[in-house]
Amino acid sequence: MYRRFLVGLAVLALLALPLAGQQPQGRVALILDIGGRGDLSFNDMGFKGTEEAVRDFGWEMTVTEAVTAADFLPNLRHAARAGVFDLIICVGFLQADALNQVAPEFPDQKFAIIDAVVDQPNVLSIIFEEQEGSALVGALAGMLAAHYGYPYVGIVLGIEIPVLYRFEAGYRFGIDWGLRKYAEVTGEEPNVGLLWVYTGTFSDIAKGKAAAEAQIEKGAVAVYNVAGPLGVGILEAVTEKLEELGREAGPPFMIGVDANQDWMGDGNKVIASMMKRVDVGCYTAIRMVHEGTFEGGRILRMSLANEGVGISRFLDLLDFIDFGVAAGAISAEERPEIAANWAAMRASLPTWIWKAVDELEEKILAGEIVVPKPTTREEMLKVRELYPLVRE
Repeated sequence: MYRRFLVGLAVLALLALPLAGQQPQGRVALILDIGGRGDLSFNDMGFKGTEEAVRDFGWEMTVTEAVTAADFLPNLRHAARAGVFDLIICVGFLQADALNQVAPEFPDQKFAIIDAVVDQPNVLSIIFEEQEGSALVGALAGMLAAHYGYPYVGIVLGIEIPVLYRFEAGYRFGIDWGLRKYAEVTGEEPNVGLLWVYTGTFSDIAKGKAAAEAQIEKGAVAVYNVAGPLGVGILEAVTEKLEELGREAGPPFMIGVDANQDWMGDGNKVIASMMKRVDVGCYTAIRMVHEGTFEGGRILRMSLANEGVGISRFLDLLDFIDFGVAAGAISAEERPEIAANWAAMRASLPTWIWKAVDELEEKILAGEIVVPKPTTREEMLKVRELYPLVRE
């Protein structure tokens, strides 16, 4: 089912075009990160938000994909030289250097970038508080491991860059918080460790699967996907383990990333997703240009407070089931079964666990809890020292 997503990409691309005979109100170039379309998370979320804005505002969209990092500079410069785009959106931290070089060359061109701060007067920088959302799924993962008696939780990350440090730091913090909450509620001290690995790629699905398999075999109750397309491989590893165990639903589970990936795996293998609303960021940038409120040199911060990040819930599931249907990844007939499976999966956990996740969210929103937010390797190393999460 997961690879069927690729079949529907051409269909979605057609939806982005204005109706025949109509002149577009504006034009946007979307320059995607490595891995391109079909990752079910980061790039597809960028496409989703841009496609929705194009439809709402009567714009026209051009999409460019990168095979390697060497493509970023020529892709970006080619779009800027065309001189026809009202906005150029770069999806991904790895494009920051290229944009820093190209933006001054085209001072009248409006740019936006996801996941990086590019200090140029014609660039809108859109960044996310990933550590906040990751803390929520980390707390859930820690309590899951303690509840089911698993020795570990897992996380598979892509390339070691500052953006991913925020994911890792939030996850570590959340696991620690969740384990302490479990002890508080049950009176039992859980002995749970963290298995983590940076694969060094956002495109090698086989590496993601192998990494997840290794963690699952060591006893990870859930594997958090922080590597975009590698989530397809992670979910395959989870599915195959469940087949080996003779079960349809987890544990073990996958924890999704960026998009709501809960609908994947028939709705009973992805326990939750850390939603990073790249779609909202792209949509907002286009709306600003369309309404004449775009300001370059500005940072747009997306957090729990403005729903830029968060843990997946039921209404999100319904929205993204429709996304999967539109993309050809699943059929409309599968919608009721997926929703029912998801509801049963979540209901199998004690209610207090879900309430504990809500409690953590409320405390972050109130400023009572501040989740660590490393921006350098040195800061990340300090977070790892604070939350080593090593089994005794």
